Amino acid sequence: MIRNIDKITLAHGAGGRESGELIQYLFSKRFKKISIFNGIGLKEMDDGATIPLKNISKYSLIVSSDSYTVNPIFFPGGNIGTLAVTGSINDVAVMGGRPIGMLDTIVVEEGFPLNTLEKIVDSMKNTLESENVALIGGDLKVMPKDKIDKIVISTTCIGLADKIITDYGLKPGDKIIVSGTIGEHGITILAMQMGVEIEESGLKSDIQSVVKVMDIALKNGGVHVAKDPTRGGLAQTLNEFAIKNKLGIFLREDLIPIREEVQSYSEILGIDPLILACEGRVVLGV
Repeated sequence: MIRNIDKITLAHGAGGRESGELIQYLFSKRFKKISIFNGIGLKEMDDGATIPLKNISKYSLIVSSDSYTVNPIFFPGGNIGTLAVTGSINDVAVMGGRPIGMLDTIVVEEGFPLNTLEKIVDSMKNTLESENVALIGGDLKVMPKDKIDKIVISTTCIGLADKIITDYGLKPGDKIIVSGTIGEHGITILAMQMGVEIEESGLKSDIQSVVKVMDIALKNGGVHVAKDPTRGGLAQTLNEFAIKNKLGIFLREDLIPIREEVQSYSEILGIDPLILACEGRVVLGV
């Protein structure tokens, strides 16, 4: 058992310590072959895996897979389709990769409205086309009514990189850079779930690709670590950096970029904005 538990809880899917412990218990310590050609694999617990192409090419393949469920499935700034596509694209980008292809698996509940599914798929199409990423395969399943919460989407993104950025490159003296204001996605979803009015506030999810941001950062050089602060927000990302690199990180809280609306709604809902998910930001160590 893990930490004296015998049943899976929501915390085991939240991306924090409990998630890591469960993955290590079920997979990392159980399977013997957990990487290919000495690339990054399950042991490293990074945003994705890498496959060095050795004599074939100077590049490595980056492969990242994730599953997405969100309530509500449509929200200001996006929907579950844009979330699923952008999330996997960003996981490849923060490892130094150029996303080139994607596979998707969509599982819907029996009776799910076709026009709603079309809107979701169209948003996926538009996002992929804007990033010049091909949809090269996937799957569609239908579950009996009430056996799934409306819709779940899994995406696997494939990219190419000549230099891999891992979570283990942070060095003493590095500076932490955040590419934009934090917490917009998390507070938008949470407020809607709690029935709090946000229409007049202008709050919306920050979903967007970080490919261009990473391109600029990599061209300027000096990037030692990079991560998109999704589940667990900025706090979880920095905790991962600190643990994996065995370093302490000193923060100037007054310099962390937080929109006034996010701060206000966080106080109303009693939540720390540093743990709110971002879906269009990158945290760099340089």
